[in-house]
Amino acid sequence: MRVTQFGLDLNLLVALDVLLEESSVSRAAARLHLSEPAMSRTLGRIRKALGDPVLVRAGRSMVPTPHALAVHGEVRAVVERARALFLSGGQVDLPTLTRTFTVLAHDAFAATFGATLFARVAREAPGVRLRFLSESHVDTPALREGVADLELGVVDSGSPEVRVEYLFDERMMGVARADHPLLEGPMTARRFAAAEHLIVSRRGRLEGPVDAALARQGLSRRVAGSVGSYPASLFLLRESDLVGLIATQAVPLATELGLRVFEVPLDLPVLPFGLAWHPRHDADPAHAWLRGCARELLPAVAGRPVRPAH
Repeated sequence: MRVTQFGLDLNLLVALDVLLEESSVSRAAARLHLSEPAMSRTLGRIRKALGDPVLVRAGRSMVPTPHALAVHGEVRAVVERARALFLSGGQVDLPTLTRTFTVLAHDAFAATFGATLFARVAREAPGVRLRFLSESHVDTPALREGVADLELGVVDSGSPEVRVEYLFDERMMGVARADHPLLEGPMTARRFAAAEHLIVSRRGRLEGPVDAALARQGLSRRVAGSVGSYPASLFLLRESDLVGLIATQAVPLATELGLRVFEVPLDLPVLPFGLAWHPRHDADPAHAWLRGCARELLPAVAGRPVRPAH
């Protein structure tokens, strides 16, 4: 398909999207079923059309230029709209679908639910690849810019450019090593506050809702430090006297590591868990299928009973 006014083959946009996703001529060639020389020639045409190198050498690898990163979101949007336009009746043939979806989610999600989601994708759409990205320590418009296709978690975006679908309320549980002294007596707010605490914060914060809840009772706690992900915190808790928190959906991960969870004796806010995506994906049947997979998986897992320590 060619736009004669610009002399630009729109298939170049597909190639550009894959090149920026892979940052590799050889990997892009493999995905597009081209030879490496043919892919290199395509990259040359893209460079000429954009007036930009697009990919440049950085040691043994290649990295996108700032201009390429800036336009990637729009390139992805055009490619996805074209796919949706030519799919008959809004249907998608999952067994032949070839696509990479980027999912933005907390590390605990991938660790807890990743295997189940990968298994379903392999069964229904073996040509689909999933790429999980962890939440960053800085807030970036990943959905708007096309960095991610779908966000799963406690979505607090108020942007009108983002669709948000609520799924369920999440809550936090306490977690500690199985023989922690805190678990030997009645769990009171005072005893909980007296323990040394570990916070999970992607921004490195050293206080949170627990501190506000304790302050309402005239209590405070000592926070020993913070780490950036829940899986990392669980390994640290297992080998220390620190006490932490974990979402109920990640309790199976904690119990697999021999940790014990318990009800926190505080009135903590619930966390609305859901899906988020950019409106450009609304009419994309492949993306709708992915949303459906997550929509069915998450409430089912969230409904599992949580067995706190007694």
